[in-house]
Amino acid sequence: MRHARFIHQGRIREGIFEGDVLLDEQGSVVPIDGVTWLPPLVPRTVYGLALNYADHAVELNLEKPKEPVLFIKPNSSLIGHLSPIVYPAGVSYMHYEAELAVIIGRAGRRIRPDRAMDHVLGYTIANDVTVRDFVGNLYRPPIRAKGFDTFGPIGPWWVDAADVADPHRLAIRTYVNGAVRQQGNTKDLIFRMDDIISFISSFATLYPGDVILTGTPAGISPVTPGDVIEIEIEGIGRLKNPVVAEGASS
Repeated sequence: MRHARFIHQGRIREGIFEGDVLLDEQGSVVPIDGVTWLPPLVPRTVYGLALNYADHAVELNLEKPKEPVLFIKPNSSLIGHLSPIVYPAGVSYMHYEAELAVIIGRAGRRIRPDRAMDHVLGYTIANDVTVRDFVGNLYRPPIRAKGFDTFGPIGPWWVDAADVADPHRLAIRTYVNGAVRQQGNTKDLIFRMDDIISFISSFATLYPGDVILTGTPAGISPVTPGDVIEIEIEGIGRLKNPVVAEGASS
C-alpha cells in the first residue's frame, strides 16, 4: 500500500492509494491535482550514507569505505513531491543523488543483521541534493553541503515493506528535463540495508520514524535553475522536483 501526506482544502491530511485513487482518512476520494504534496512522513532522524555504491566512489576518485560513512540530514531540508529545490546563490556545482530511503518501524538497539529487516516499516524515494563546493575532507561529514533548506525531496509516498519483494534488487534512475542522467540498482549497494541498520543501532537506538538514505549510484551531474529532476525507483514510484534560483518566486 502507498501512504501519503498532503494538504487539501487548507488542511494537512494523510491518505492511501487504492490503485490510482487517493483516499483520505475517512475513505473519501481526493483529486490528486488538488493537493500539495508533503513529505510522506515526519521523520524523527534522517541518517544519510555516503559512498555506498562502488561506482559512485570511483567517479569521485575515492576509495570504497570499509564501514558505513554516515551523516545527518536535517529535517528542515525535507520537501515533498513537486516542491521546488532552491539553488543557493553563489554556489557553482549542485547535483542530485537518487536514493532508496528505508523507514524504521520498530525500535531497536544492537540489532543483529539477520533480524534487521524485521525493523523496517517501508520504503520511499529520496533526493539527497548536494552542493559539491562544500564537500571535501575538511567538510566531512557533509552536513552543510547536504543540509540546505529544500535539499531533501522525499516521496511522493511511502510503500509498505511487505509490498517490496526484494529491496536489494530495485532499479534506480534519475532524469533531468526528461533525459536519463543516472542509472543503478540496489543490488550494487556496498553495505546492504540489514548491515546498515545493524551498524547504526550498534551505537544509537533506532526509533520508529527514523529514515535511512542508502546512498546513490554513479552518475551525478550538475543541475541549474530551470531544470526538473525526476527520480524513479522500481516498485516505489517517481519523485519530481523543479530547481529554482534562490530569491525566485516558486
